[in-house]
Amino acid sequence: MRTIFFLLLSALIFVKVQIGTAQETSSDELFQRARQATFERKDYAAAINLCKKALVNSPKNSDISLFLGRLYSWTNQVDSARKVFIDILETNPDYEEASLAYGNLEFWNKNLEKALLIINNGLSRTPESTQLLLLKVKVLNEQNKLTEANQIVTEVLKKDPKNTEARSLSSRINESSFANSVGMDYDFTYFDKQFNSPWQLASVNYGRQTKIGIMTARVNYANRFNESGLQMELEVYPRISKTFYAYIGGGYSADEGIFPKYRTGFSLYANLPAAFEAEAGFRLLHFTSNTSVYTFAAGKYIKNYWLNFRTYLTPSDQNISQAYSFTARYYYGSADDYFSIALGRGISPDNNENNILLNNKYKLNSNNISIGYRHLIKGKNVIKFGASYLNQEYNEGIWGNQINVSAGYQRRF
Repeated sequence: MRTIFFLLLSALIFVKVQIGTAQETSSDELFQRARQATFERKDYAAAINLCKKALVNSPKNSDISLFLGRLYSWTNQVDSARKVFIDILETNPDYEEASLAYGNLEFWNKNLEKALLIINNGLSRTPESTQLLLLKVKVLNEQNKLTEANQIVTEVLKKDPKNTEARSLSSRINESSFANSVGMDYDFTYFDKQFNSPWQLASVNYGRQTKIGIMTARVNYANRFNESGLQMELEVYPRISKTFYAYIGGGYSADEGIFPKYRTGFSLYANLPAAFEAEAGFRLLHFTSNTSVYTFAAGKYIKNYWLNFRTYLTPSDQNISQAYSFTARYYYGSADDYFSIALGRGISPDNNENNILLNNKYKLNSNNISIGYRHLIKGKNVIKFGASYLNQEYNEGIWGNQINVSAGYQRRF
């Protein structure tokens, strides 16, 4: 009898182990099938059902539960997603991915205070989590707490300077994190043939962070053609949404010929996924007649680099004049710490150094290269230096060289 009892007990144990193993294997298989349904077929309903079946076999599997919560989030089943994330964090409060998913859920649904509470709870468990810190930056940015957001993203970049998402966020937030700024700039331009005397351009500006965005007033002084003149400018960068913001600018000068009599401009910017940026806009400059220019640009952050390609299109009765530029920046610190180099062809209407040269009945050619350096000192002071070389066709078939050097300073407070 003892032998029979022992054999029956062994058999029962063996069967139980086999069933448990089969269930675990089944859960893994169901989970994989749920992922395939999600990413290969975009069949979220099937994926949700597969996750539920997997959790019947393995109710404590946090990875499957997390994926189910994300599926609920992606299909706008907010209450169901919220319940899953709360259950996970109650049993496993150190699970960073669950805090991140739950924080994103509330962020996407505009529950900013709740999102911040979830993120801070997660950071209390994993304070070095880059993903949670960057999500906190996004929430603070939406709450217009720009100074705190800028401090956090700057610390992230100190530890991980090649983080593309942090770099992109830093560039968007940095200048807006201060209420006021004052600055001055100076440019000196030498011509070997085109003009007998050099050009000089100096400007002072004041910027203010307002409810709609940054607003900057600027006064420009120029000495060109042995004459002097002034220009007044006003620029606004209104925020439209998390994705879009705009540029609206205008300027006026009574000293026509030294500056355009007036100029206006508009651009719409988009902050796109994967650290891409895009811009489309127009510029209008009035000399003796109007010159309309359309501009399109695309940029991307890649680790420590920002790459940007831009074109300017100027329609006329005969053709469409085209100008191009390619700019690369290497960031070695904050959003204000970088070296830059740019290659271009044609005249930019945004360049006050020489946009007066657009006042020409001929659409003449030019090639240029420029370098720049920008540096942040003690968090509030920005210095910048630049130099450029331009080979300019100033009459049909006649070329000359121009060299420009520049310096600038900005104080934020």
